[in-house]
Amino acid sequence: MAFVRVYTGADGQSRFEDLEVPFQPSALATPGSFSQGATEINFRRQPVGLVQDWHPAPRRQYIITLTGLAEIEVGSGEVRRFERGDVLLADDLTGKGHVTRVIGTEPRISVAIPLDD
Repeated sequence: MAFVRVYTGADGQSRFEDLEVPFQPSALATPGSFSQGATEINFRRQPVGLVQDWHPAPRRQYIITLTGLAEIEVGSGEVRRFERGDVLLADDLTGKGHVTRVIGTEPRISVAIPLDD
């Protein structure tokens, strides 16, 4: 399973990085698992047309889009769309950050899972 990481480069600009989930053998009924420590989960509802101008992530967190559509723009000017089922690791804690835009015809509902560091 793939996910996208947004991080801050040495120049202070955010960038995208495509990653694979590092599934490990598991004793569970499933053939592999991946886990990271987290102490909370936040559900968010963002209306169509919402624009969060340039901002760094407030903390390392996974953002999983449940419904709706968002565009994320990074410092290099690259824009990617995130829709239902897409996973973003927000890891650009410093620098200029990124822009989030909710587009499409329905609100974006997402889950934010802050990570224990």
